[in-house]
Amino acid sequence: MRIIGGKLKGIRLQPPANLPVRPTTDMAKEALFNILNNQYDIENCTVLDLFCGTGNLTFEFASRGAESILAIDQDYGCVNWVKNATKQYNFDQIDVRKGDVFKLLKQMTGAYDLIFADPPYNLPNIPQIPIMVLEQKLLKPNGLLIVEHQSHMKMNNQIGFTETRKYGNSSFSFFEFP
Repeated sequence: MRIIGGKLKGIRLQPPANLPVRPTTDMAKEALFNILNNQYDIENCTVLDLFCGTGNLTFEFASRGAESILAIDQDYGCVNWVKNATKQYNFDQIDVRKGDVFKLLKQMTGAYDLIFADPPYNLPNIPQIPIMVLEQKLLKPNGLLIVEHQSHMKMNNQIGFTETRKYGNSSFSFFEFP
């Protein structure tokens, strides 16, 4: 896992091999950040990383100077890895929490500029993520929700859908709410 931009550009992070994750590929991550850099000043953004796994996106946002990042994952090993790497690289703006994302989404308050969700592809309730984010008012005005999912899954009938970008077997669907 490589950080592709920001103050730690080029650093390779080595998460434990036994974590139950499917990290976003460097190609897809680079494409995503090219899109985001054209729309947002990441240094002034608050970020919510749902299903953070190895922290691949969390660390990319931190390296690029995001104001604050809340990273959530249910797996104890993932949470520990992200917490330890956060300390190692002095990313004070990262807050890591362990928990079931779907349960936490129902309880969350506050709003974020960018929300990234990369759930395990086998979860049947992935289409519920945009609905839950909207119901809890978790996006700031002009905020963006990005859901990574298998390319064969169609998210274009979900509320707030704007577009999907396909990168091999993975796709990013983008959502905005008024």
